[in-house]
Amino acid sequence: MIVELAGVTAQVLCRFPENEVFLRDYSSDGNPAFTIAPDDADLAQMQADFDRTDEAEGIPKHKRTDGFLENNAIHSMLAERLVWENVLLMHGSALCMDGEAYIFTAKSGTGKSTHARLWREVFGDRVWMINDDKPMLRIGETGIRVYGTPWDGKHHLSRNASAKLKAIVNLTRDESNHIAHMSRADAFPVLMKQCFGSKHPATMARVIELEKQLLDAVDFYTLGCNMEPEAALTAWEGIHSPERAERK
Repeated sequence: MIVELAGVTAQVLCRFPENEVFLRDYSSDGNPAFTIAPDDADLAQMQADFDRTDEAEGIPKHKRTDGFLENNAIHSMLAERLVWENVLLMHGSALCMDGEAYIFTAKSGTGKSTHARLWREVFGDRVWMINDDKPMLRIGETGIRVYGTPWDGKHHLSRNASAKLKAIVNLTRDESNHIAHMSRADAFPVLMKQCFGSKHPATMARVIELEKQLLDAVDFYTLGCNMEPEAALTAWEGIHSPERAERK
């Protein structure tokens, strides 16, 4: 099938019908810029990656289904190839408010999705979700756009749509709410941890180049927050009223 992700058209050769269903909201009749076709070796590599993760987390290894492995291989292969189309895959929760996109990122379990939910509760219909887990960022001369993808987390919150990126906010848990600007030096390692990383040196060099362009184009913040609605207000006011955000 042919799909369009982050404004780039690609052909994906699926062997398992569930993955065509998974991708159907992003189907396209355009001319593909490239083709990916996961094979048995790609699925075996994905299983090996999961085995290593299970071992590191102290979880018994178990065999994933071939359809699940293909889905993850498609995701990885697209991320690898899209780097050369100026597209970065990022782990975070992305929403749009008043026509501008915001990405919340953090260590797993910190509460990215919960914070995004607080924005929806506080600001109502002004907010809609772009993607709750793995948005894509296309880096261009006129700015950064955030795009939805079908890999949208356990709550399945996403839309095949995009918005211009306003800010990236790194979350940490705290009893009180406070926001601060992040320096480029402090933001870079956060970005490295949360963006797609390649095992191939040339591709990874391109990833780093795109990350540096992202750092130059967008403001980064660190938000210490609790799970109360005030956290959303603190974030919004700090981003839009610079005097409210401390300099870090």
